[in-house]
Amino acid sequence: MFAGISHLTFGREDFRAQVPVWLPLDVDFVVLASGAVEIVLGLAIASTSKWMPQIGLIVAAFFVAVFAGNINQYVQGIDAFGLNTDEARLIRLFFQPLLVVWALWGAGSLAMLRQRLAKK
Repeated sequence: MFAGISHLTFGREDFRAQVPVWLPLDVDFVVLASGAVEIVLGLAIASTSKWMPQIGLIVAAFFVAVFAGNINQYVQGIDAFGLNTDEARLIRLFFQPLLVVWALWGAGSLAMLRQRLAKK
């Protein structure tokens, strides 16, 4: 939720730097929309919903979708979020898959998927 709020306020310029140059959408729209989505996903994760494993899948998919912005920042050599060297931007790329796994594991999505596969 904090990241989503920062999209809409103090971190907006850094998030603008994340939007891939090839994306045919207005940069401000992408930053504001992704911020709103992050807030909603954060609220969903903070809930005690019986749908938590499904929410985890959605959060993981969101992390995969925004990975394009991290790649764009590295490929274009864009300074943002204190990442001002190619090395720092490259290292950051390795953390996004960890966020995907964390979302799947923390929400019980992996266990749900294992159960479904075991039933087949």
